[in-house]
Amino acid sequence: MNGVLSILLDVFRQPSVIVAMISLIGLAVQGKKISDIVQGSIRTMIGFLVLAAGSGVVTEALNPFGSMFQYAFHVQGVVPNNEAIIGTVLMKYGSEAALIFFFGMIVNIVLSITSRFKFIYLTGHVAFYMASMLAVIFNVAGFDTLTVIILGSFAQGLLITISPALVQSFMRTASGKDDVALGHPTSSGVLIGTLIAKLTASKKHPSKSTEDIKFPAALGFLKDTTVLIALSMAIIYAVVALFAGPQYIESHLSNGQNFIVFVILKAAMFSAGVFIILAGVQVVLDEIVPAFKGISEKLVKNAKPALDAPMTFGFAPNAVLIGFLASFAGGIVGMVIMALAGTTVVIPGIVAHFMAGGVTGVFSNGQAGRRGCVVGGFVNGIVITFLPLLLLPVLGNLGSANSTYSDADFGVTGVFLGYTNVAGGKIVSIIAVVISYILFYASSILLTRRENSKVKYAIEN
Repeated sequence: MNGVLSILLDVFRQPSVIVAMISLIGLAVQGKKISDIVQGSIRTMIGFLVLAAGSGVVTEALNPFGSMFQYAFHVQGVVPNNEAIIGTVLMKYGSEAALIFFFGMIVNIVLSITSRFKFIYLTGHVAFYMASMLAVIFNVAGFDTLTVIILGSFAQGLLITISPALVQSFMRTASGKDDVALGHPTSSGVLIGTLIAKLTASKKHPSKSTEDIKFPAALGFLKDTTVLIALSMAIIYAVVALFAGPQYIESHLSNGQNFIVFVILKAAMFSAGVFIILAGVQVVLDEIVPAFKGISEKLVKNAKPALDAPMTFGFAPNAVLIGFLASFAGGIVGMVIMALAGTTVVIPGIVAHFMAGGVTGVFSNGQAGRRGCVVGGFVNGIVITFLPLLLLPVLGNLGSANSTYSDADFGVTGVFLGYTNVAGGKIVSIIAVVISYILFYASSILLTRRENSKVKYAIEN
């Protein structure tokens, strides 16, 4: 039994395998030819692996930047990074996290079948990170192992069903379609940033889209997003590198390579990673959306696949870069405020700001153009800087670690469940989960009734 469970957990921890299975099932229930099923499934898996490879290249390019930034400006503190903290968590709570993740996926499917929120969360690795945080929160609250797994699974399933729904209206506007959703724990910060960005929209003085930026003829090469990203990042890297100094970079980061050459190559690598991501995104969208239609029709009617953050980048590539830079600026402002206030300092996590800031930039641009892109990205940066600070006290011994969970949904969920326990103990934590489910289904019923009323009114008039 343990061997079977181990295999299942290994499968569900691999998002490329999950999306390939979804593609296979979707094409099969549509009665496609065997050759089409095999081709679609393999292309989906390869497309997702290309996407993941691009994300890995981006992360590798960004890691030295964080080290340079800390050294250059003499900043020490907590760095929000999911990959950094997950290893520590799994050493202590690995079994509970794996089971919460597995059963949480089942709860997600059940909730999608029984409510109007029909989103199947396919970004397995970040869902696993969420499961690990829930294991920490409920263990710190003092629950026994079985209760941790039960409460964690219900909380996990509910979160990964709600998270895509929060920003789906923005996804529709940005993409012009309604066939995919955002499956990444950035939704809370993206929602707040995009809502505030929307307030800046003006009918009298509308802000143009980031994708309509006009370049002088001599700078026509900047119309190429790959070139624009590479040059922009090269400038940013070079500035921070000059503050850090060549001695530090060449002795600690570049293995003796000239520091200017090193940072220029890292900037180019970052742009290459984005290029790879966009290529993978296109393949996955071309394959998974038609295949998912079969599952939607047969198993969960009108269900949408919730996919990783980079899936949105192709909708507005310029907005990704602007949103990222604005979010990082918000992170720096938040860090300065913490330093002046004498609290624990949360150092901007560059990968988190790129992913969350990029999505916020795309969605905010769809709502309020360039102005909204900058405002939304900046607000998101503030949000994902202060939420980790609030999360630290409810993580037990992990709260004193040098890293913590980075994305907004981790912060919102952890703060809600953690401080609920602090305020009222175990029973209040259980009540909080139960009330969350009541509100979930109440919202589903109310929204369905409202939609039905609109349809009825349209027919009668």
